[in-house]
Amino acid sequence: MTAGRTYTVAVVTAGLSDPSSTRLLADRLAAATEVELGAQDVLVEVVELRELAHDLANNMLTGFAAGPLAQALETVARADAVIAVTPVFSASYSGLFKMFFDVVEEGSLAGTPVLIAATAGTARHSLVLEYALRPLFSYLKAVVVPTAVFAASEDWGHSETSRGPALSARIERAARELAALVVARPASAPGDPFQDPTPFEQLLGGGGLPPR
Repeated sequence: MTAGRTYTVAVVTAGLSDPSSTRLLADRLAAATEVELGAQDVLVEVVELRELAHDLANNMLTGFAAGPLAQALETVARADAVIAVTPVFSASYSGLFKMFFDVVEEGSLAGTPVLIAATAGTARHSLVLEYALRPLFSYLKAVVVPTAVFAASEDWGHSETSRGPALSARIERAARELAALVVARPASAPGDPFQDPTPFEQLLGGGGLPPR
């Protein structure tokens, strides 16, 4: 691991109640990711979409992000990793969750490691991760970790179930995959023209133009 580097993990949670199982799952995923990052400095920033509902609706109408929403969008855009957790509504992610990622600036999640997770009352909705969330973040050009985490009501116990490993084991595996992607990602993307811009005077003189 890279010594001395601070990693920022943005946790986006779309739970509607307080407290909610969605926020509980988000917190457990964030804590597991911190553990997997080991001795690295980790800053976890939580974005509660429930608190941004009115700003999101206004943004849809005006195209302008108000203060708290603008800050949340900036948090996600500059994060080294994103943990995105939604409750399941009508066999898909919630409308609030979709609204937020609809207004995320295009390209801001490109190359960003993302861990996707969802909660529901029954395990019958578990495939929402693969047919709804994973395609959404692939479209946004994020790097989605292989293990997605789904938690149904019966998953909040501590024992193994007939369906596979307990929830804690899935959380640890997903966090380990996310941490590996975060550490492997360079601090700045190679070839990014904004990291080392050519002075304007040089461009005017033709010195910054590539050979034809």
